[in-house]
Amino acid sequence: MPALMPRIWTAAEVQALPDDPSNRYECVDGELLVSPSPRTLHQSAVTVLTVTLDSIVRAAGVGVVFVAPSDWVLDPRTLVQPDLYVVSLVEGRRPRTDEERGHPLLFIEILSPSTARFDRVVKRGRYQRANIEYWIVDLDSRLIERWLPGDERPSIHAERLEWQPAGATSTFVIELEPFFTEVLGPA
Repeated sequence: MPALMPRIWTAAEVQALPDDPSNRYECVDGELLVSPSPRTLHQSAVTVLTVTLDSIVRAAGVGVVFVAPSDWVLDPRTLVQPDLYVVSLVEGRRPRTDEERGHPLLFIEILSPSTARFDRVVKRGRYQRANIEYWIVDLDSRLIERWLPGDERPSIHAERLEWQPAGATSTFVIELEPFFTEVLGPA
């Protein structure tokens, strides 16, 4: 009996799926990724990190933060919805269209047990190939894995993260202990 070939999905096919509030649908290199809707703790982390990052990049006039659900098509077989992403401002304002978003400054995923393989393996490799800086926020370990496009291993940040995105004239410092304490409570 011949082996069945896995189905290759396109971004357009994923976008055409009926709305399903219980799941998030993405595809990476044609592989369909289905994950359950985020839980409260996950969304709390997204909210706190969004406020933190947005205040930094907007004050510096560098960019703006967006949150999922927001489709990002990297190629015809790759559609992702990062939990958060940062893009440059367009003439001093928020991008108004997908085309105006340009190349992302940063993609971020909040790790969940159901998405760990997707986030650490499938998406990470694709983001690196697309030349996108990528952070994986691990709430259980109270750390952020920072992946740059050419990295074979991430840099691990538990206390602070220094970040200088394209267009920034200085390095931003993000203190991680206050972030994790606000989301999770004291260690």
